[in-house]
Amino acid sequence: MKSTDTYNDIKEVNLAYLMLAQSMVRADRAGAVFKLGISEEIADILDRLTPGQILKMAGSDMLLCNFRFDDTLLLNLLANHERERGVGHIHAAILAAGKPVEAVA
Repeated sequence: MKSTDTYNDIKEVNLAYLMLAQSMVRADRAGAVFKLGISEEIADILDRLTPGQILKMAGSDMLLCNFRFDDTLLLNLLANHERERGVGHIHAAILAAGKPVEAVA
């Protein structure tokens, strides 16, 4: 894979993430804050972004979304197919809810 392909893929992910995040915030703010792991301040910013601002931000070659896969227990709970799926996902949601939200620095 060429580096230009990687950058284009990152831009596509950024655009999809920003559009999804904004849509989630507008539809169910409390749910979006929890599911995305963002602060109220970040939710406010996402809610106010214009389409032009979203496109400009998405054009960055840096991945804008933050995955919660920095916790091996959380990742194993989500990926483990041996346990009952519902229980593992509930446990993962509880662990994810306990993680601090991202804040604007």
